[in-house]
Amino acid sequence: MERRAEAPPPPPQGLDFTVENVEKALHQLYYDPNIENKNLAQKWLMQAQVSPQAWHFSWLLLHMDKVPEIQYFGASALHIKISRYWNDIPADQYESLKSQLFTHITRFASGSKIVLTRLCVALASLALSMMPEAWPCAVADMVRMFQAEDSNVDGRARCLALLELLTVLPEEFQTSRLPQYRKGQVRSVLAQECGSVFPLLEQLLQQQDSPGFIKQKVLKCFSSWVQLEIPLMDCENLIQAAFTSLQDPELFDTAVEAVVNAISQPDAQRYVNTLLKLIPPVLGLQEQLRQAVQSGDMETSHGICRIAVALGENHSRALLDQVEHWQSFLALVNMIMFCTGIPGHYPVNETTSSLTLTFWYTLQDDILSFEPDKQAVYQQVYRPVYFQLVDVLLHKAQFPSDEEYGFWSSDEKEQFRIYRVDISDTLMYVYEMLGAELLSSLYDKLGRLLTNTEQPSTWQHTEALLYGFQSIAETIDVNYSDVVPGLIGLIPRISISNVQLADTVMFTIGALSEWLADHPVMINNVLPLVLQALGNPELSISSVSTLKKICRECKYDLPPYAANIVAVSQEVLMKQIHKTSQCMWLMQALGFLLSALQVEEILKNLHSLITPYIQQLEKLADETPNPSNKLAIIHILGLLSNLFTTLDISHHDDDHESTEVKKMPVQQGPNPVVVVLQQVFQLIQKVLSKWLNDAQVVESVCAIFEKSVKTLLDDFAPMVPQLCEMLGQMYSTIPQASAIDLTRQLVHIFAHEPAHFPPIKALFLLVTSVTLTLFQQGPRDHPDIVDSFMQLLAQALKRKPDLFLCSNLDVKAVFQCGVLSLKFPEAPTVKASCGFFTELLPRCGEIAPVGQVVHENGKVLLQAVLEGIGGQASRSLMDHFAEILFALNKHCFSYLSVWIKEAMQQDGFPSARVSPEQKETFSQQILRERVNKRRVKEMVKEFTLLCRGLHGTEYTADY
Repeated sequence: MERRAEAPPPPPQGLDFTVENVEKALHQLYYDPNIENKNLAQKWLMQAQVSPQAWHFSWLLLHMDKVPEIQYFGASALHIKISRYWNDIPADQYESLKSQLFTHITRFASGSKIVLTRLCVALASLALSMMPEAWPCAVADMVRMFQAEDSNVDGRARCLALLELLTVLPEEFQTSRLPQYRKGQVRSVLAQECGSVFPLLEQLLQQQDSPGFIKQKVLKCFSSWVQLEIPLMDCENLIQAAFTSLQDPELFDTAVEAVVNAISQPDAQRYVNTLLKLIPPVLGLQEQLRQAVQSGDMETSHGICRIAVALGENHSRALLDQVEHWQSFLALVNMIMFCTGIPGHYPVNETTSSLTLTFWYTLQDDILSFEPDKQAVYQQVYRPVYFQLVDVLLHKAQFPSDEEYGFWSSDEKEQFRIYRVDISDTLMYVYEMLGAELLSSLYDKLGRLLTNTEQPSTWQHTEALLYGFQSIAETIDVNYSDVVPGLIGLIPRISISNVQLADTVMFTIGALSEWLADHPVMINNVLPLVLQALGNPELSISSVSTLKKICRECKYDLPPYAANIVAVSQEVLMKQIHKTSQCMWLMQALGFLLSALQVEEILKNLHSLITPYIQQLEKLADETPNPSNKLAIIHILGLLSNLFTTLDISHHDDDHESTEVKKMPVQQGPNPVVVVLQQVFQLIQKVLSKWLNDAQVVESVCAIFEKSVKTLLDDFAPMVPQLCEMLGQMYSTIPQASAIDLTRQLVHIFAHEPAHFPPIKALFLLVTSVTLTLFQQGPRDHPDIVDSFMQLLAQALKRKPDLFLCSNLDVKAVFQCGVLSLKFPEAPTVKASCGFFTELLPRCGEIAPVGQVVHENGKVLLQAVLEGIGGQASRSLMDHFAEILFALNKHCFSYLSVWIKEAMQQDGFPSARVSPEQKETFSQQILRERVNKRRVKEMVKEFTLLCRGLHGTEYTADY
């Protein structure tokens, strides 16, 4: 095989944009194996495309003797010049540009398809920019030009080129960068011009001798035009022709797309008579649909379903309004029901049923939005339909046979899981229409199924009915339902033969946990099932999450079962049956459970629960650090954290309404969590001493105390002195963000507790001093520490501002660190620094050291803020910078007016793109606005766009 010639060396950045150099760069882009050279070539070619020379080399690259890749680049360059740099083109050159493009399109009609398409897109862009003034009848002209006889070009090729041009014209309009007022103007011109296009399309579809590929192109062209909001009645003939094309397998997919696009345009609902005319042809597809289902032709059934759903979903309100046509609309609804219940298992034997689910939401919303009388009529018609829908959905939600399911891929199983969640959401929604009668119906069916000894049911049938129940009970308050007691009574009768059924039983019990809290006598019916399931690793997620829900909702009724729950939980934890996250949930469940016991009982249970882990941790603390014992340590610390997250004997989180009656007297004496923490404190210190270098272990240690502080609040007070001492030692040795976050938590909770605050104050000063040293050594490698430190400072200013009066706090150094942090590339760090300054600046008047530092160094802060706005910082941070400007203006106005003037006098600051006048306007706007923070944010957004050269571009659209 002949070796390809080696690519030329990369084009240097300064190389002229000539035809030869463009060809060399394209060769390099396509064929050079070196990725860096490819990237260089691509960069250079992008510059070439937007250069003034592109007008010259583009045409030369389109010569017929060039290869398609080169011709394509020439056509693309023309499109870019026309679409993005229209204002650079003198008006007297429009006509020659137009005729050159027509000539080239005609030339390429029989040439490369990709080049033809690019040239059509370029001409479309030109037409959109010229119409209506400079090119009044653009579309009619295009049709006329290509219909004119041209002996050099084959008629079919000319026809295809015209269809390509007419297809890309609306597409180019959708993506064009026309200003908003022009978009509306051009849209209405195009909509009028459809009169030149549609008759041609109709003629081509109806001609007997039109080949399939022409008809396909016609349907694509129609599809493209209907998205311009053309009146539906003007599309009627073409829609009917598209329906006829559905009988042709070659045209089927394109015809579906055309019909769906035409029906789905938002404007279509205004043309009710046309919509009514469309129902019979849609219903006429039912025979074709049935045959497709019988023969397993998924593509055809999918396409027909899309058409039925498009009509029903987009226009149900308009069609329901036509009361005299209720039967034809009901027939359409029944056709969609057939699509919902299409035979086979999703997603293996069918992919159609999922398309229909949103329709049922829409139809229900529309029915329930009518005034009472009309609603009553429609409820009478549609309630039976919705009961049928529930049966169909529960049938579709059934698992296949175990054997069949075993052959499914993991991807198919996941798609089926998501599909069942969608069905669950639909059932929950349908409850609004059907109400309590829906639960009764499900209960009756389940009862008959479980008590029918003659005809034993499949587990799949039982599981689906339970799944329907669970779907509703999970989100709808079933406390007043009279069928739940019966359901709870039925659950133990279910013969659980496989994992999927067992999972659903668990999740159903979990969904009824609030009901159990109100009917505690029934807990014993289901709790043994849950505890038994805990021992099965396959039921890990469902059993643990259900136990957690029961322990959270029913904790005041669980003391009689507590010993048993703790024993079973301990056993499964020791056997390591569950994955880490389920072990953590289980600990949270036990925390809820123990919260309702007497203190002695809590301590006794804690002792038996935690002792094995403490012994394990003691052993691990003596070992030399290595990756496997690190994981074990983090696991044990995580278990303790999760237990202490929910073990709350003061009932801070209780919902007073539901628990007031059962609430127990607040316990006296030390909090059990504090007792345990004090017992293990030395051990934790020992672990820390060996693992201080490891951020994850330090984080796990801090998490135990952070979760405990958040749960216990004031009850944590006895631990404060020793914890502060330990944190200080940790942070002094190796600074880590998690230690600062825990310090912040302590400041937040104990700021107003004079008895407990001295050690926290000492810790705050120590953390500040160590962090300032870190800043001197170079903080760039520690954005997480800087972020946490800024949040700590902001919290201190918010909760305990007099910390900044301490003689040994270097306020100036702290201020300078804040300014440095504003220049970090990490957005969260900058955001935290802005938060610090927005807390600091309002304290200028009340805290003398702060006022002095701000007055002496505020100009440096302003400089950093303006640099960020000028383009140094991410645009997502502009609101935070605006808050600093607002605070400066509110609390240091006389200083700011001098500083901003001096800063803006620097040449090219904060950006070379803004003029002195623009800078002056911005400064004056900021200084004038001292009340409305939102206005300042808008000014900053506007100014940052000017600074970045983005003002008035498409980049600002979502900003």
